Amino acid sequence: MSRFQFVAANLSGAKQIGRWALVALALALCAARGITKDQFTPVILSPLMPSVRPFPGTDGRQHVVYELVLTNASPTPATLQKLEVVDALNPGKVLATYDGADLLLHLRTTGNTLAETAEIEFNGTRLFLIDLDFSSQTTLPRRLLHRVEVLGGTSPARKPATPAPLAYTVAPVELRLGLPTIGPPLTGKGWVAANGCCGVTGVHRSSSLPVNGRIYFAQRFAIDWMQLDANGRLVHGDPSDVRNYTCYGADVLAVADGKVVGMLNTLDDQKPGTLPDPKTITVENVDGNHVVLDLGHGIYAFYAHLQKDSVTVALGDRVKRGQVLGKLGNTGNTSAPHLHFHLMDGASVLGSSGLPYVIDSFLLTGQIPIAKFDAAPGVEGDWSEGMFATPSPRKNQYPLDLVVADFSAHPATGAQAARKSSSPTARKKP
Repeated sequence: MSRFQFVAANLSGAKQIGRWALVALALALCAARGITKDQFTPVILSPLMPSVRPFPGTDGRQHVVYELVLTNASPTPATLQKLEVVDALNPGKVLATYDGADLLLHLRTTGNTLAETAEIEFNGTRLFLIDLDFSSQTTLPRRLLHRVEVLGGTSPARKPATPAPLAYTVAPVELRLGLPTIGPPLTGKGWVAANGCCGVTGVHRSSSLPVNGRIYFAQRFAIDWMQLDANGRLVHGDPSDVRNYTCYGADVLAVADGKVVGMLNTLDDQKPGTLPDPKTITVENVDGNHVVLDLGHGIYAFYAHLQKDSVTVALGDRVKRGQVLGKLGNTGNTSAPHLHFHLMDGASVLGSSGLPYVIDSFLLTGQIPIAKFDAAPGVEGDWSEGMFATPSPRKNQYPLDLVVADFSAHPATGAQAARKSSSPTARKKP
C-alpha cells in the first residue's frame, strides 16, 4: 500500500505556544470567524470546500486555489463591487483584492460560463474563483476570511427595495498542512503541461460540474500532458492522424502504489482536430478509456483518453509505482492525443474534488510562451523557443501551465510509494 507522512509547511501558528498566548489566540479565533455581531447579509458567501492545501509551483511560489459560492437571498438585486481575501487572525491584512474587470473575470455562473455582469438576481447563485500566490518565504496564515462589498438589500423584505452599500467579512477557509507527493505519470523528455493550473480562465481550472447533487471542480489541478519531439514539435505531418503526434502511444505509468478501482478499455480513438458529437458523450465515455487508482488515504489518481485495448490492468489489481497502466491515446471528449491526469478525493472521475500535489523529482527544461500558445489556432509548429539553455532540477513541485519537463524512468516497485508531505483567454488545446 502507498505510505503517507505529514511534514511541516510554511504556515503560521505551528509552534508550541504558552498558556497566555493560547488565551489570546482563543479570543482572536472568535474574531476570525468573521462578523462579531449580527448583521443582515443579503449575499451569502461560503467556501465550496472548507479547507484547502497550499502547494509549491515551478515558479518558486506558493499557490492557494479554491472557490466561493455566492447566493443572493434578498428580493433586491445585489451587485458585487469588491471582494478581498484577508488573514482571519489579522483582518486588516489584505492578501488579495478583486474589483472592476478583474472581479468579473473571476465570477462564474453555475453553468460553467463567465458571468456577464456583477449583479446577482434574487435566489441567484454564482461561483467565485480564487487563485492566490505568495513568495516561497511568506508565512501563510492558518485561516482566511473574505470581505465583500455589495449594493443590495439592507434588511429582510418580501419585495425589492432600493439597493444600498453593505460590507461584511465572512466565509472562513482553513489552510491545511500536507500534500500528496507522487512520481511522474510518464517517462522521457519534452513533456508539456498543457491546460495546467492556475490561470482563472483555464479550461480545467474553471470547469465546474453539477454531479450527484453537488458542484465539483474535479479537474482544478488537471494537466493535459503532450510531448515535444527533438525539433520542438507536438505534431508533425498531417495533424488529423493520431500517429503523427509525438506523445501518441507513450507508456502511462502508475504514480504510486495503488489499487485499480475504475477502468475502461473499449473505445476507439477520435480523429484529431474535432471533438466528438456532444450527443454521443455520456458520463461513462466522456474521458475515454481510462484508469482510476486508489492510492489510499482518500486520494485517487485518474488517467484519461488511453488507447483502445492498451490498458494492462483490471479492476481490483494492485499496482506498483512505475508500472505501465496503458498507452496514451485520443479517446473520449478530446481533439488531440494527450494524457489527462489529475488527483482527486474520490473514485468518481466527475463527482470528486481535484487535489493539489507535487512530483518528487523532474527536470524543468522550458516554458512554452503562454501568449503564443493562446493565439495559435492549433498545436502545430515549432515550440522550442521556450526551452532553457540549462535544465533546472526540481523536487517536490507542481508543474504549472505550459512548463516543459523531463521525467526519468522509475522501477516498478513499491520502494517510493506516494506519500503525504507537506486577462487571458480560455483555451482548450487539446
